[in-house]
Amino acid sequence: MTTVPPFHLAFPVHDLAAARAFYGDLLQCPEGRSSEEWVDFNLFGHQIVAHLAPSEQRAGPTNLVDGEDVPVRHFGVVLAWGDWHRLADRLRKAKIEFVIEPGIRFQGKVGEQATMFFRDPSGNALEFKSFRDPSQLFAR
Repeated sequence: MTTVPPFHLAFPVHDLAAARAFYGDLLQCPEGRSSEEWVDFNLFGHQIVAHLAPSEQRAGPTNLVDGEDVPVRHFGVVLAWGDWHRLADRLRKAKIEFVIEPGIRFQGKVGEQATMFFRDPSGNALEFKSFRDPSQLFAR
């Protein structure tokens, strides 16, 4: 697979301490720079920035994907197969409430993938997925 440059994503949170506990401790994302208004995290080599903006927190619409209501506004990372399963196990042990439980989507079809959705303490939806066959990432 080709090396992909890191992406940058800024998103609102209601509480920086809760964001640090969730992204830093639970998801094990190392913290970078910060201020009283924002915190950088290293999300598997990508830069995400939690910005303090309590008034921005709200649930959004969903779309039906392979029989599941997927939050339209979400972000995440495509992980290696083993890394995805280790993260799913860690989240289950932490008793994270899943929006969509860890499982296989598009089973037996092009683009078959392991996926899970959950929310951070501010309600931001995250999806982590994996492909047994990484060449299926953009397959049609």
